[in-house]
Amino acid sequence: MKKVHVLLIVFCALFIALLLSLMDNVSSYESFSSLKTKSGVEVHVVGHLVKEKEVVYQPEKNANYFSFYMRDTTGVESKVIYHQAKPQDFEKSEKIVVVGKLEDRYFEASQILMKCPSKYVKEEEL
Repeated sequence: MKKVHVLLIVFCALFIALLLSLMDNVSSYESFSSLKTKSGVEVHVVGHLVKEKEVVYQPEKNANYFSFYMRDTTGVESKVIYHQAKPQDFEKSEKIVVVGKLEDRYFEASQILMKCPSKYVKEEEL
């Protein structure tokens, strides 16, 4: 075999190994109800804040504990615990995406992503 063919085979093998390693970091969008079969797997859940239930953040006691209730797109509600500071303007967000894993009775979030109301949409004139 020529050196070019050997280098091409090595390059293809490295490329395939890179793709396989990147696939481990891919997570999927799920609902709270579908997570019961996927324990220990990190997923994204889209939903919105349940404003009728309490939001707990007491920075004077523990600045790295934030909990709230979220309803996903299918209507299933779950408690979410986030071990970081509460994101700014959290209550104003239209949608919330939490990234994390389902624990026994709550969702353990490692990230919180928010879609806030757009400042570029014209306000209704009175």
